[in-house]
Amino acid sequence: MNKRVLCLLAAGFEEIETVTPIDLLRRAAVDVTVAALGESLSVTGRSGLTMQADVLLSQVDGGDYDLLFLPGGPGVKGMREDGRPAALAQAFASAGKTVTAICAAPAILHDAGVLAGKAFTAHFSVREELGGTREDRVVMDGGVITSRGAGTALDFGLALVRELCGQEKADEIARSIMA
Repeated sequence: MNKRVLCLLAAGFEEIETVTPIDLLRRAAVDVTVAALGESLSVTGRSGLTMQADVLLSQVDGGDYDLLFLPGGPGVKGMREDGRPAALAQAFASAGKTVTAICAAPAILHDAGVLAGKAFTAHFSVREELGGTREDRVVMDGGVITSRGAGTALDFGLALVRELCGQEKADEIARSIMA
């Protein structure tokens, strides 16, 4: 059975941080569901790219997925205010499932209490709030995967493939895109 990923999409999402990991995961035959936080399946990112989500978050059962993926960008503010992303992160972590976040989205993991005792990284815009961030491009620590931002999206996406499908599959995908 294929692994399943739930990716949350909020207005103002960072396009590179969203599209790159989704593309890499789908190349690895991972089933990725993109769920919109709002009332519309059409969601516009920080640079004006509009993506079509698969479903509304209100229609999703998080228990059906193996990994939660939270993209960053200005949309993180709305995700934090919404509260459902943090609740999902907490539920995934409590169930022993992997939670992942890039850019400012580790702040949602912080809100959920998921970063306590974990090594992690984040975008410089939230580092002071979160404290204790590392400089690494991607940090993997006990079911939590974090990354710094748009410039690390490829590394982050390959880390998600590695987590779900193993090193061999991540290497295969990296070779196929000449990474």
